[in-house]
Amino acid sequence: MRLNRTFYSRDTKTIAKELLGKILVLKTKKGLLKGKIVETEAYLGKNDPGAKGNRNINSAPKSLLKEPGHAFVYFTYGNHWMLNVVAKNPGILGAVLIRALEPLEGIELMKSNRKKNKIRDLTNGPGKLTQAFGIDKRYDGLDLTKSNLYIEDSKEKPRIHTTTRIGLSKGHDLLLRFYIKDNEFVSRK
Repeated sequence: MRLNRTFYSRDTKTIAKELLGKILVLKTKKGLLKGKIVETEAYLGKNDPGAKGNRNINSAPKSLLKEPGHAFVYFTYGNHWMLNVVAKNPGILGAVLIRALEPLEGIELMKSNRKKNKIRDLTNGPGKLTQAFGIDKRYDGLDLTKSNLYIEDSKEKPRIHTTTRIGLSKGHDLLLRFYIKDNEFVSRK
């Protein structure tokens, strides 16, 4: 079952943890892609120096200002798309970066998109997973509760490990990165 708006309309840090074990789904003309979310990072808006729009809400990207449950996709490091889920309490900025997936379905299409054969290397990083799924700016602002890109619920209750976030110059020391313990598809332990 697809996650609804209520799921995303809560504390961002809680949502980042609860997304672990859920299934990212993309229905394309070429086929269905699915991956279990195994790693996330929470970005908390105003009081988070690593978050987009943390200084001035007026400078925040438009998709980040949408209601919870929308995709926030942006380009970084000159060559990577990043998929985030707008996840927040009303009136507060917040998003969860999907950092890594365990490929489940559409693996041949993922291999073709990534030009890689080793399953371990298809989606074990935020730029890798967007490339494997073919996610780019066209997906920015999509409503994950109604579109061909969405997250399915699962019954999994994974063991979660918490660490600091990766690749930030500011806010890197905050314990806002979460991953499924002992999962081989996590980007970094």
